Parts: sequence; structure tokens; C-alpha cells
Amino acid sequence: MTARVKLASQGVAGELEGLDLYRVFAFAFGLPTPERYDWLCRPDLAVALECLWQSLGVPGEFPTLGRFDDYGDYESTYIALFDVGLPEPPAPLLESAHNKAVPPQQTALENVDFYELLGLKHNPSQFAPDHLVTQLEFLAALSFARENSTDAANESNLDRLERDFLERHLLNWLPVELEKLTRQKPPVFPVLLALLLAFVRQRHTQLVAA
Repeated sequence: MTARVKLASQGVAGELEGLDLYRVFAFAFGLPTPERYDWLCRPDLAVALECLWQSLGVPGEFPTLGRFDDYGDYESTYIALFDVGLPEPPAPLLESAHNKAVPPQQTALENVDFYELLGLKHNPSQFAPDHLVTQLEFLAALSFARENSTDAANESNLDRLERDFLERHLLNWLPVELEKLTRQKPPVFPVLLALLLAFVRQRHTQLVAA
């Protein structure tokens, strides 16, 4: 079992085919760079994402993707949405910002505990342990480990690890994050997050049924 979705083999859709979608979404929500901006502005991106929308069975019509005016608009939108605000940004990409019942340090430590089960060490100079990109990179590493395992018992353990992580973390905060992000009505990002949430729910269903 892999964390991949079949897509039409053309344009961006063809490029996504066969890729680990955890890694694709980690790239899409990373810090602003010209490379990411170019990818988000590709004219065939909307077609690819609509294809993915249909493949994942997301309810409702595919929404308008929207566009950034230029790189400065993209960068400032990212910062205003996810990084800056009082008392916090409108839609922070941090699990601890959405689960107020648990102290942020405890949320971070719980994430780190999962990473260490796979032998991964969190790099504090980049994203926080409970940042969406960190969580997705962990899931991508987990998928890579499973695909390269030759031990059925180990593969089963990795499936269970992925299922537990989705249940305890992403599924607990991504729905709230999507509501907050949708209210802000920025280009591209709400569609990407809706697709990510649909993908995470699909993966969880597959893992529970396995």
C-alpha cells in the first residue's frame, strides 16, 4: 500500500502521477521561494488539481483556484496567513495553534516521539515539530521506508504508525485549519488544503481497512 493517487498522464497531473502526495503537499506549503511560486502559477496547475479533486472524491464542485498577482503578492499572502498576526496568524500551520486543550510543548513532544520511532531527528532551525511541513515530511519518510521494506511485519508496523499519527495529529487539526483558511479567501491555498485533508482521510480509511 502506498500514499499515491493515480492521475492523468499530462502536464502537472502527469508529474504528480507516481509521486508521494505527502511530499507534494509538503513542498506546496513550504516557505515562499521562486521555485514554489513558479509551480503554483503554472497554467496547467488548475487542471491537475481538479483531476486530483475528482480522484480523491472530494464533495462538491472544484472551486476557482485564484492567482497571485506576482511573487511579492504570493510571499506577503503566505506570511499574512501563516506567520504574522495578533495574537496569532489567521491560519497558522501549527497543530498547537488549533488544539488549545493541550500545552504547545506537549504537542511538540508528542510529534517528536513519533519521529524518533522512525529514527528521525527534528531540525529546530527549520520548522517547528508540529508544523504541517514537518509532519508531512515525516509521513513521506514513513512511506519511503515502507516501500523499501522487505519485511511484512515491518510494513505492518509502519502502516500502524502512519494510521496512529494521522489519528492523533493531522486529522485532529486540519479540519479546523481548513475552516480558518477558507474564511480568508486567498488564492490556491484553500484548494490545496482541501485536497490534503481529503487525501489524509482517504489514507486513514485505507489503513483502518487493511
